[in-house]
Amino acid sequence: MPDRPRHPAPTALPSTETRTVRSRAANDATRGRQHLTRDEVHQLMRGAIRHHRHGRRDALMLRLAFEHGLRVSELVGLRWSAVDLMHHELRVTRAKGGLDGTHPLQGDTVRALKRYQRDSGGRAAGLVFVSERGAPISADGFRRLLHRLSERVLGVKWHPHALRHACGVHLINQGVDLRTVQQYLGHANIQNTVAYTALTGRPFERLRF
Repeated sequence: MPDRPRHPAPTALPSTETRTVRSRAANDATRGRQHLTRDEVHQLMRGAIRHHRHGRRDALMLRLAFEHGLRVSELVGLRWSAVDLMHHELRVTRAKGGLDGTHPLQGDTVRALKRYQRDSGGRAAGLVFVSERGAPISADGFRRLLHRLSERVLGVKWHPHALRHACGVHLINQGVDLRTVQQYLGHANIQNTVAYTALTGRPFERLRF
């Protein structure tokens, strides 16, 4: 009988997820932490304005993610209908079963939003963050932006969730009580908020030896 044609063994496809997890773990080990500091966030904002074509938009995205503890999906999905520039408020719709809330907008943030709105043609409807052609900014697009920017400015890649972590750690360091931090970050379970206390020295400040 003639030999049957032999088919090459299927080649396993590389796992993008595995590479991403390993890369993040390696970077976390290099940094020694999973959160950015406030000063580092501001360095990134300044770096975005200096180095990026759409730097003011990118800096505003970084600012809102940090100041309001936004996940990347919450950030890129933000709509102008949630932004109240008259009363300086932001209505935050949380993902992953989180608790929605209304946050006050800081003065610098209001000014940055107004300037961005003017620069983008006075848009007051639809998604806040779009490309120059009006296309939505994707979650992956923002991740890549932050990877490139943080590597250039800080010397190591940071992932977007580090901005949300930065918010939680910053609030704890400011002495904000856990219940308020829980509500601000939209945690349904306060244990997710308690985890931030392990990243700071606040619980142990009164200890003396």
